[in-house]
Formats: sequence, structure tokens, C-alpha cells
Amino acid sequence: MNFDKDVDARGLNCPLPILRAKKALAELKAGQILRVVATDPGSVKDFQAFARQTGNELVGQGETEDAAFEFFLKRK
Repeated sequence: MNFDKDVDARGLNCPLPILRAKKALAELKAGQILRVVATDPGSVKDFQAFARQTGNELVGQGETEDAAFEFFLKRK
């Protein structure tokens, strides 16, 4: 998936991946895509909840080749 900005949150635990994503989303324009890579297993539920609460759309999620979690958020 194509994205406009990338945040590497590997090795960070909750709430840091969400906080980094929030800061990066603030720098994007409406409709742009942010990619976040995290290793915290709790980030799967955290990013789903974050998208619901903020109105930004979680347009994709999965795992990378190195077993990290990958999230794609579309700025509202």
C-alpha cells in the first residue's frame, strides 16, 4: 500500500506508538496515509480503538516480514 509518511515505533510500548502516530497525523493533510510499524502486541487493539476515537480511518493492517505489526491510517 502506498503511504505519505512513515513512523517506526518498533521497540516502543503503549502508549508511545499511538502518541507518535497522533503527532505524525497532525502533519498530514486530509486523505493522506500514515504507515506505522510497531512491535507491541497490544498495538493491534490500540490502533483500532485510536481510529474509532479520532475519526481517522484504519485502511489496512498486517504483519511485516520481520514479525512487526503494520498499520495504515488515513487522515480525516
